[in-house]
Amino acid sequence: MSNNSWTDRIVGERMTVDQEFSSRIAESQFSSQQWSLIMTATEFEIEHPEDPDRARIVANTEKVDQILPELDNLDAQMGAMGGQGGGGGSSSSGGVVSSILGALGLGDNGDSHEEQRRAAEQLTQEYADELQAKLESNGRWNSVRQAVADS
Repeated sequence: MSNNSWTDRIVGERMTVDQEFSSRIAESQFSSQQWSLIMTATEFEIEHPEDPDRARIVANTEKVDQILPELDNLDAQMGAMGGQGGGGGSSSSGGVVSSILGALGLGDNGDSHEEQRRAAEQLTQEYADELQAKLESNGRWNSVRQAVADS
């Protein structure tokens, strides 16, 4: 299955879901910049595309682990510029000092990265569910699902 072909077909729905989902991100521990980075590392797939009853969009977050350290850097940069890092308050509230300690392996970034990973997985799957609901409400879900099943 070519991941790009079906995701290219739903750009309009993605833009709509992005706008609708922004309030959910504002309530989360992630800033909009952090969320953008998480979404860049997330791939959306359709599981069981051949079965209309079981088919669903899932968020593949395997690559998110690679960008978790960068989330702290973004948080520190936002703090240095006087902005708030996370939408609802970030788990790494120490800013620059905790980022430096974490980079040196002296902070508790292992725990915060695990928390960030779990939060990112949950949010990206919520996004996938909203995207599928949008496609269903627009009457496009079956054609998108079938295109993946045929490829």
